[in-house]
Amino acid sequence: MKRIHPTLIGLILFFLLACDATFSMGYPTATIAPPTESPTATPPGLDLTLISAPYSENNQSPPYSITAVIPQLTGSNDPRVLAFNETVNLLMAMEVESFKAEMVGMPDPPTIAVSSFDARYAVVYQGGDLWSIRFDMAVYVDGAAHPGERVKTFNYDFAHMHTLTLAELFLTDSTYLQVIAAYCSKELATREIGFDAAAVGAEPKPENYRNWVITPRGLVMIFERGQVAAYAAPAQEVVIPYAELQAVLNPQGILGGLLK
Repeated sequence: MKRIHPTLIGLILFFLLACDATFSMGYPTATIAPPTESPTATPPGLDLTLISAPYSENNQSPPYSITAVIPQLTGSNDPRVLAFNETVNLLMAMEVESFKAEMVGMPDPPTIAVSSFDARYAVVYQGGDLWSIRFDMAVYVDGAAHPGERVKTFNYDFAHMHTLTLAELFLTDSTYLQVIAAYCSKELATREIGFDAAAVGAEPKPENYRNWVITPRGLVMIFERGQVAAYAAPAQEVVIPYAELQAVLNPQGILGGLLK
């Protein structure tokens, strides 16, 4: 099956979700069911609704199935709305493309079971222009002993049409990663998960703290299953109160209002 560039997939998803279409991609027919509505979200100056748009795709050779539920804003053609939707679509398209890359060379028929990818999301926080969304993905690749779990977080500045990075929340040249890692390691050590303080998954490296969301209680760091404990333990979340980050947080940044 010819691979599709992630950007093109993102544009395809964006168009199809907007049009509530039925289409053919692989085998059998893949469909997007009518979107379902969730509570109204109202960033400044706009009256919007966040909908959950289901997406599904099946392939025959090699056999695999893809399902996802993707958040989309409706109610306006404002450039900020279009940018939000396209950015979310591209994020999910890249995850789908990554899964498809794992399918190259897979046996047909499958040796154990049909490979699958399923993604769901939850809006963790939405206040004013700030959005924090968590995506949880269940992935099975034929031949594996058990399904895998993946996490992807999406933190977005709606007003500036910009995906936030963790570094942007903190003062330039601060030791924010060391502060975060020290707090998380201390908290994880209190849990009965077999955490080792020397675990590489908790070291102060950007890749270890790639999944985070904003909440009124504090900044939440999310560690995927197997990252800081044995795979038998579930994914771990550590809430870091903003007071613990006061010395390194940028008071003029996106979290300035939550520091008060």
